[in-house]
Amino acid sequence: MIEIGPGPGGLTRALLASGARRVIAIERDRRCLAALGELGAAYPGRLDVVAGDALELDPAMFSEKPRKIVANLPYNIATPLLLGWLERVGEYQSLTLMLQREVAERLTACPRSKSYGRLSVLVQWLAEARILFDVPARAFVPPPKVTSSVVAILPRAEPLAPARRPMLERVTAAAFGQRRKMLRTSLKPLGLAVDPLLAGAGVAPTARAEELTVAEFCALARALDGQPSSV
Repeated sequence: MIEIGPGPGGLTRALLASGARRVIAIERDRRCLAALGELGAAYPGRLDVVAGDALELDPAMFSEKPRKIVANLPYNIATPLLLGWLERVGEYQSLTLMLQREVAERLTACPRSKSYGRLSVLVQWLAEARILFDVPARAFVPPPKVTSSVVAILPRAEPLAPARRPMLERVTAAAFGQRRKMLRTSLKPLGLAVDPLLAGAGVAPTARAEELTVAEFCALARALDGQPSSV
């Protein structure tokens, strides 16, 4: 188990007590290292503490497979952390994360819903995500102003549809950058002829970003990949 941001070790202790064979805790706040050290002494040989910034580290480098990430993520860096892990999501059996409810809804959103966006597409392209349960603000001290949710992310054996990530990121950034506009308008920032691109992907030019499935975005990414200006 790889835990990101364990703090003084509340979740860490629960993981060890529940039988985790080995926990690797990555913590940047040196004020928490002493408490984690005491916890390691109570569970000899089962807790490794890594002092460092999770945004700058590859968690997979600290262990062999199989591995899982479990974390109560700081809300301000949850999305960049997740996007970084997605680049090597096949390294993990699962990711179980506590996030702000709003972010959890974006991960699991379906087309035509208000939460559906770039993050929905990128996550669901590579994994299956579902909200397990909510955690009310009163469960924290001090209580935050938002509800939290625990999300399970299970990597797919293969991406949902063929596509290269840089192209998928480009096309989703353009499409959702003006999500209320039709794709024939919102995709103009790509800097190429939009109608042939949409025709090549089999997508209607009058469609809007929030209406497309993940597979259709992948088709657009493949069509973009075939354009000379997309290199």
